[in-house]
Amino acid sequence: MPNIASVLKSEIARVARKEVRAELEAMKRSSSQYRTVLAAVRRQVEELQRELKRLTKDQANRRGPERSDSAEPKSDATPRRFSAARLAAHRSKLQISASSYGKLLGLSGQTIYNWEQGKSRPSAAQIQQRAVLKEHRKSELLRLLEVAEAQP
Repeated sequence: MPNIASVLKSEIARVARKEVRAELEAMKRSSSQYRTVLAAVRRQVEELQRELKRLTKDQANRRGPERSDSAEPKSDATPRRFSAARLAAHRSKLQISASSYGKLLGLSGQTIYNWEQGKSRPSAAQIQQRAVLKEHRKSELLRLLEVAEAQP
């Protein structure tokens, strides 16, 4: 009896291996096909992105430069960058305290100090306010500061 059981067990194992091998081959073939299709799709996406970039560049070149006679001021059209060192240099050039500089912008002196130290950064709107402030002369800014300090 043990002989029949072991023969049956080995036969079942052989048939199972054969079935698993057939299933694995089919799965490997479909996996390979999927990888091929995926690679083709990736290449097509890259090609379309390159073409889109080229077309947008051509479109921008065809339109030419933007009109400069728009109603918006020049400072709003140009994106501004923030530099803590430039802020400190501007404030020292004006010879005013961080608190006074903050009053010109409607902020606290601690905020100005934190910007200069790099502990925080101004928002885009605050950067635009600062750009407008930098366009004024020192005498105009001191006059504005006197008005701001006179108000409670």
